[in-house]
Amino acid sequence: MTVGGSIRYDAAMRDPAEIDKLNRRFAADTEGAARFEPGNGGFAKLVLTAPAAEAHVYLYGAHVTHYQPRGQQPVLFLSGKSFFTHGRPIRGGVPIVFPWFGPRASDPQAPMHGFARIRDWDVDSIAARGDSVTATLSLRSSDETHALWPHDFRLRYIVTVGPELDLTLEVTNPLADPVMFEQALHTYFAVGDVRQTRVSGLTTAAYLDKNRDMQKLVDSEDPLVLTGSSDRVYLGTRAKCVIDDPAGARRISVDKEGSDTTVVWNPWSNPPKPFPDLGEDEWERFICVETCNVKDYAVTLAGEATHTMRSIIRAEKA
Repeated sequence: MTVGGSIRYDAAMRDPAEIDKLNRRFAADTEGAARFEPGNGGFAKLVLTAPAAEAHVYLYGAHVTHYQPRGQQPVLFLSGKSFFTHGRPIRGGVPIVFPWFGPRASDPQAPMHGFARIRDWDVDSIAARGDSVTATLSLRSSDETHALWPHDFRLRYIVTVGPELDLTLEVTNPLADPVMFEQALHTYFAVGDVRQTRVSGLTTAAYLDKNRDMQKLVDSEDPLVLTGSSDRVYLGTRAKCVIDDPAGARRISVDKEGSDTTVVWNPWSNPPKPFPDLGEDEWERFICVETCNVKDYAVTLAGEATHTMRSIIRAEKA
């Protein structure tokens, strides 16, 4: 059954009556597959429950913070020190990066990784079918986004929870002139010990190494094993990545569509500027393998066109 009709929840207000309204509008007829409840910081959290898995999506940032297949540990890492404060990003899960990646070169005061992850998103619909449940959220340009980025846009984010986690980000340019943007699904994958983790699918790919002044190098490791801080932008990568997590006794695969770059990131034990929203030892328990279009692979979107980027995440016991 599908329930539609866009509703926005203002995370800054944190009004329980608004959560009740969301439940009546979207969750009442899903037969338990969806419910809204107060999350951390009072932000509205959407709980999606399918026969094979459960996920949590905060309307603040359209942020998927949790995905757990039945009989497994959570697939996504969420920091125990994460901020749940309006204007600050959530640390962990799947932050949405748009319309720029990293700091904005023309405005160092602009929010890191764009504004999509620190905006309240609309709920468009929820659908429960067979062994999966899907939520669709959206974000449109406004006077507030124009103050940061002078372009019109429509974002639609489709989260499908089932035996796999399927994340689809659609960007529509409603006007006639082309627009250029960067985007990423900045996914934090939970692992038993990042020092034992191996990532395959990137061998022979060229990458920009942020820890070496953006030198362009070629990955010869098969698979990639992190031995220190990693911040690499792999270029022209479309293949599936597989995260082998022996300490967690499982493998996580990441298929993607509409993405030409992959970022691998972990700050390791002593970053130059410690993160206030990351516990001292939490770096050991995640690796970011990001589906994205950044740097030279930023998207130039024609007028009245839509670009679709998709990430399909599967986890299986090793």
